[in-house]
Amino acid sequence: MAEHTPDLAGLAELDHDRAARRGYPEAVYCEGKTAAQVAAISAAVRGRGTGPATLFTRADDGHAKAVLAELPDARHDTEARLLAWPPAPPPPTGGRVAVVCAGTSDLPVAREAQLTAAYLGRETDFVVDVGVAGLHRVLGKLDVLRAARAVVVVAGMDGALPSVVAGLIAAPVVAVPTSVGYGAAFGGLAPLLTMLNACAPGVAVVNIDNGYGAGHLAAQIAAPHL
Repeated sequence: MAEHTPDLAGLAELDHDRAARRGYPEAVYCEGKTAAQVAAISAAVRGRGTGPATLFTRADDGHAKAVLAELPDARHDTEARLLAWPPAPPPPTGGRVAVVCAGTSDLPVAREAQLTAAYLGRETDFVVDVGVAGLHRVLGKLDVLRAARAVVVVAGMDGALPSVVAGLIAAPVVAVPTSVGYGAAFGGLAPLLTMLNACAPGVAVVNIDNGYGAGHLAAQIAAPHL
């Protein structure tokens, strides 16, 4: 554990009451922050004590090292670029969340969505590499998709998969465009526009590469009925 971390004054004001107010804790978006800033926030999270897991998203190697210096038992998923402390997700409640990934290159964003939903208390299924270039692949997973209360569909390139999935199941679909694709994909703008123009109803679209936002929304949709 680090012996000293900078004070949070003038840096951040953690929303410790968010879990009580909204049912879900605040997450720490690491991209754009220095390692020292992330270390200071991690120390403050440790000082708060255990409770619902705090997620540190978009963490590079330097951010992860800073978090682990303060929270050595934190879970670190390098593929998702995500850390969670405390490391164990809560016992699952509510409905299932299925996360569907069009291609292997979309895995980091899909994994972020899956872990977010799991740490927000949902049981998850993970379906990979079922893009529209081979429709038989997603058709072979319909039993998993139809058992979910919410389905996250992550896709780059042409971004067509969410519309296909939404036309096959009753649950709402949370679509995530990724920045995967050649030049005309415009860093994710092409799949974003495809998803916004989906002809199948029941598709909500989050920002490009926003696995955290998608997992969060799906977890809220699948929350236990009050």
